Amino acid sequence: MDIPVTQHLTPAAVEAEEAGTRLDRWLAARLPDLSRTRIKALIEDGRVSLAGTTISDASLRVKPGQRFAVEVPPDAPAEPEAQDIALNVVYEDEDLIVIDKPAGMVVHPAPGNPDETLVNALLAHCGESLAGIGGVRRPGIVHRIDKDTSGLLVAAKTDAAHRGLSAQFAAHSLERAYWALVWGTPSPRQGEIEGNIGRNPNDRKKMAVVKSGGKPALTRYRVLKSFAGGAVSLVECRLATGRTHQIRVHMTSIGHPLVGDSVYGRIRGSRRVVLPPEVREAVTGFPRQALHAYLLGFSHPTKGYEVRFESRMALDINQLIQILEVL
Repeated sequence: MDIPVTQHLTPAAVEAEEAGTRLDRWLAARLPDLSRTRIKALIEDGRVSLAGTTISDASLRVKPGQRFAVEVPPDAPAEPEAQDIALNVVYEDEDLIVIDKPAGMVVHPAPGNPDETLVNALLAHCGESLAGIGGVRRPGIVHRIDKDTSGLLVAAKTDAAHRGLSAQFAAHSLERAYWALVWGTPSPRQGEIEGNIGRNPNDRKKMAVVKSGGKPALTRYRVLKSFAGGAVSLVECRLATGRTHQIRVHMTSIGHPLVGDSVYGRIRGSRRVVLPPEVREAVTGFPRQALHAYLLGFSHPTKGYEVRFESRMALDINQLIQILEVL
């Protein structure tokens, strides 16, 4: 069986008469095997670069002589398989299902994570009622939380529910709140973090607060409790928008990255020395970003009434808090 591989495409340089054309339109003309929609998705996913710098703006106007590189990853399986994976179901009716997702579970199949995802589990749990919802590869999924983030997630079981929930996510009208353990104590202890989030121009695998491009993002936070003289704090974060890695990126941008965040969580050594050795080991060795989606509220997409769900703190984060509380 052939193993699918990533394609690396390098179309010829921009010609003088093509100057001023939108990047996505120009690439679509140069790469006829890829649709413009597919190309826009590749740009947003950080798969297009210019002279080694990631380009994340599909509307960029090209200039003569520029040479772009395009990375096209292999497609995920067209039809995910149903897999009997245990789910913590918080609520379920004929239209939707609310899951308390454990840390470590990927939401939908993708290259590198072809199975054992939440989608595979939902297909087994809900059967044919999910088929086709939200596209072939993401049945029922209207939003995601990161693989190593735990907590609440809603999935649609019908087309009507999918449309209704998607509209609420697009309008940012849902109530979503997270608990996070962060390094240090934010000042002020309650506030808002604004800043467009887009692909890090130097590392397509990361997101960043960007000066140009990206998408507007707003996170409201408040410190609930500080530990070890302020070395670590428990913070509630509420999303006014829902960008990729939003809380992780925004908290890092104000100097308070999440405990355990291997991507954005580098900390200065001075924050570690205030902790006793055994506590320092527990905190610095925490194996995932300490982030839990504890609150999810929305208008039921077919029945119209308001629903609100809460989740208890994830066991591993709660155990870490108990260690910190003895200081």
